[in-house]
Amino acid sequence: MPTPRVSKSFLSLLFQVLSVLLSLLGDMLVSVYREVCSIRFLLTAVSLLSLFLTALWWGLLCLVPPLENEPKEMLTLSEYHERVRSQGQQLQQLQAELDKLHKEVSSVRAANSERVAKLVFQRLNEDFVRKPDYALSSVGASIDLEKTSHDYEDATTAYFWNRFSFWNYARPPTVILEPDVFPGNCWAFEGDHGQVVIRLPGRVQLSDITLQHPPPSVAHTGKANSAPRDFAVYGLQVDDKTEVFLGKFTFDVEKSEIQTFHLQNDPPMAFPKVKIQILSNWGHPHFTCLYRVRAHGTRTSDGAGDSATGGPH
Repeated sequence: MPTPRVSKSFLSLLFQVLSVLLSLLGDMLVSVYREVCSIRFLLTAVSLLSLFLTALWWGLLCLVPPLENEPKEMLTLSEYHERVRSQGQQLQQLQAELDKLHKEVSSVRAANSERVAKLVFQRLNEDFVRKPDYALSSVGASIDLEKTSHDYEDATTAYFWNRFSFWNYARPPTVILEPDVFPGNCWAFEGDHGQVVIRLPGRVQLSDITLQHPPPSVAHTGKANSAPRDFAVYGLQVDDKTEVFLGKFTFDVEKSEIQTFHLQNDPPMAFPKVKIQILSNWGHPHFTCLYRVRAHGTRTSDGAGDSATGGPH
């Protein structure tokens, strides 16, 4: 019987289609349910966050107004004026302390400026010697060129140009009577033996001789080997021939650039001239430099010191 077979096959096919449709419908329902659940969760989270923010906002609104109103509630007008007056007094005290500090700083600065000015003035005018200088051209001292060594002449350099006086770099012996002491501004004579005779502005009872030479630290060569080392001092009598020995000394370049030596003039005698005889220098093979020579003592009248005698030495 063919008819039942066809119906059975048709029914089986129909059941298979229905089962597929039901499975698709179930999957769709599950997907829809999941979507609904995720949206619900999201809505729930947004709702909770909104509630939290709302509660936080109300809390802030409840807390801020008391803080803003607290000074208005605590300070009255009289208290405010009292606080302003107290702060004004503190400012006045601070201003007074600042004025006092300014006066103290000004006084200290003025004292230091005055002290520095005195030191500079003393350095420029006295060089810390604190003795009158009679070997100074501005007070009348001069050089006796006939009794003074010849200037150093370097035959190897600038020989031609030195023939013209306006290009002559060599300094005359009168430079030792000037207060301008700087490297190169000196009188040089040949070798390590020489002498210079200074004509004083009057008769002077000599007590000290000061020699000055720049230290090696300011020299362009870094050394002072052209400085005089051993030297002797003589006082010349009125006859311009008799010499009185006043002492032999050593100028030490390792010490101060200004060195004063006490003369052996006892009993004191007055001289119109003084001779500085250089016996050696500090090693320069060609010449010796003299920068400044100062003669100290007491100036006497023209008739004083005539009885002073002394043989040549």
